[in-house]
Amino acid sequence: MMKIERLWVLAAALICGASMFTSCSVDDNPIVTPTAKSIVILYDNDVHCSIGGYTKMAGLRDAINQSDTAYAVVVSCGDYLQGGMVGAISRGQYIVDIMSKMGYAAITIGNHEFDYGGPRMKELLQQVNAPVVCCNFFDYGATQTVYSPYTVCQYGDKRVAFVGVCTPETETAESYAFFDTDGSQLYDLRNEEVPALVQQAVDNARSEGADYVVLLSHLGEAEKENAISSYSLVSKTAGIDVVLDGHSHATIEHHDVNNKDGQPVNVTQTGTQFAHVGKLLIKDGQLTTTLIPLDEIPYENTSVSAAIQVVKDDMATIVDRLVAKSDYELTINGSNGRLVRCGETNLGDIITDAFREKMGTDIGLVNGGAVRNGIPAGVITYGSIINVLPNDNYLCSIEATGAELMEMLVKCTAKCPEEDGNFPQVSGMRYTIHTASHTVSDVEVMDANGTYQPIVETQKYTVAISDYYAAGGYYDTLKACELTYRGESLLRDVLASYLEKILGGTTGTTYAKPQQRITIIND
Repeated sequence: MMKIERLWVLAAALICGASMFTSCSVDDNPIVTPTAKSIVILYDNDVHCSIGGYTKMAGLRDAINQSDTAYAVVVSCGDYLQGGMVGAISRGQYIVDIMSKMGYAAITIGNHEFDYGGPRMKELLQQVNAPVVCCNFFDYGATQTVYSPYTVCQYGDKRVAFVGVCTPETETAESYAFFDTDGSQLYDLRNEEVPALVQQAVDNARSEGADYVVLLSHLGEAEKENAISSYSLVSKTAGIDVVLDGHSHATIEHHDVNNKDGQPVNVTQTGTQFAHVGKLLIKDGQLTTTLIPLDEIPYENTSVSAAIQVVKDDMATIVDRLVAKSDYELTINGSNGRLVRCGETNLGDIITDAFREKMGTDIGLVNGGAVRNGIPAGVITYGSIINVLPNDNYLCSIEATGAELMEMLVKCTAKCPEEDGNFPQVSGMRYTIHTASHTVSDVEVMDANGTYQPIVETQKYTVAISDYYAAGGYYDTLKACELTYRGESLLRDVLASYLEKILGGTTGTTYAKPQQRITIIND
């Protein structure tokens, strides 16, 4: 059987179909028409500007609806506004222009929705044309949430509630969006109250007649400092039927976690950047989740495709500019995931060299979490570089003592070999991490002659660094350092200039492999 025929059978015969929902709001209580149709909820998470998947997801929903055997809708679990050049160039506008054509039944917010600041996020999400749900996002000091905690949608004779929740880790990872320039707090994700807030939303949705409660979660599965995971949340609540999760970029088709009443609750996640489209099937009271690889979906939605093409055409003149070429990949990855967050990469080396050269400092630093994507071997365009450093951060220089730098290195490598977005890629410095004892040794800084010398705790060093350091990056270890220059160049423009002008349009052989600036020992 050909792939397209097989997918049509998947869509039609295996109950993937029908008309759109008849209503979707907290307050509406429409006339109910009993039906034997099933419900299909297609879900995405951590798309991070991978726009091509939107039309296929919407197209699959349309094909399901046309089969007239199920109600099919789409939902999103956060992290869509940032993570690639499409978001960076437009500060999220291009993404919203596409999402507004999707007809989402509900969306929640992820930590990267805050990348452009709270006001910009609010402005953009007003344009999505979908209910935004989040039960733990408050203006600081407010008693009411910024967005509705949940929405209830009617599908035939059944009501499905979508409850939203965002990881409180955002207050640390995107702290610049949560505090004003004078240090006053702007927003609150109520870390300690998350289970209670979710439970309240679930109970309220049930009291309004919800037959099923679906949690649109951006929590992830890993316990982190000042953050709750989807697993621990389930264990502290009751009444949730399924968790459609995000944040950790995990690929989980189905994983049962017992809630506080001992009942199993399925937690599922699609990966990232539309590796899969998730499908939640509600049939005869049973909930089943499966993950569909994007390349196995032959359908497209005409309206969404047209919106994507408009964005691509608008971007082309900017992103297609040739900057350099490379005979090898400049990577962020290793054998076990995002190496840039737990070890040295050749891309980390070249970025920090660009920073140090631009500022003429002793040291260059970039946190691994800022380096979002690698660059394949071959032609390097400006668009490739935007993909690497999509956030709107500027290069600046600070003065830090050797003691302050040591504290930073210890705190920002303490999770190694686990990933940490604060992990420091370096230039003009080298150091050794001891993963068992969580210590750092053999820290050296390059002198004017190009020779490494042991770091001196009382000595001051100049450091080229993203302005992210002043907004909570590097666990605030460098926040008190003296700012010696507030730059006007975006990080991506600094890298582009280094490749184009300093390296002469080629990476040569220098960066073919990491340059042994970071040594990792398990002791």
